[in-house]
Amino acid sequence: MALAKFAEIKQFILARIEAGEWEENARVPSENQLTEMFNCSRMTARRALTELVDAGILERTQGLGTFVAGLKSQSSLLNIRNIADEIKERGHGYSVKQLELTQIEAIAPIAIALGLEVGSPVFYSVLIHCEQGLPLQLEERFVNPHLIPDYLSQNFTQQTPHEYLSQVAPLTEARHTVEAIIANEQIQQRLEILATEPCLQIIRRTWSRKGVVSFARLVHPGSKFRLGGHLTFKR
Repeated sequence: MALAKFAEIKQFILARIEAGEWEENARVPSENQLTEMFNCSRMTARRALTELVDAGILERTQGLGTFVAGLKSQSSLLNIRNIADEIKERGHGYSVKQLELTQIEAIAPIAIALGLEVGSPVFYSVLIHCEQGLPLQLEERFVNPHLIPDYLSQNFTQQTPHEYLSQVAPLTEARHTVEAIIANEQIQQRLEILATEPCLQIIRRTWSRKGVVSFARLVHPGSKFRLGGHLTFKR
């Protein structure tokens, strides 16, 4: 079945970014240019660009145009580390509960984040990482099956998804968003917290040399987790 025009435009843009033809901060074709290139309406071109902007892949600058987002700009605030190592370094016991490991169909936000079509198969895992037997992190991860075909064959009680992905598709870039949230009932049960306890949520998208590897949501109980960072400024 032929792709919808807006999806075709998105694939065209993503392919050039992933191939390195359009680097960070490179200007992408305008709505008018895309309209001519793909023989489509301006509304269709705008939809393609808007969805890529919403996914954090492109950035719009008023009066200047649309550009490839600086994918590395936020990663300096967070070191991407294996949570099992962090817990063990504190001298504490690490354990994990694997709740789900399956294949699902990608809804729109997940498909956009992974650079796939809506309804495409993606791999999905849910784990609870524990420190001293108490839940510290709820990890919900969506993985690109084209880049990580053996993901569902792994035993993540023996090796964390982060550790496995770092081995088979070394990370080259990452983008994070961090926000405070009120946990829904399911998260409360999984993290064994009260309804009144706030949580810290980290949304993380990671790339390897070949493209977007995974899209993860990491939720931590506010009373058990602290986020820190170190910035160095050049003169």
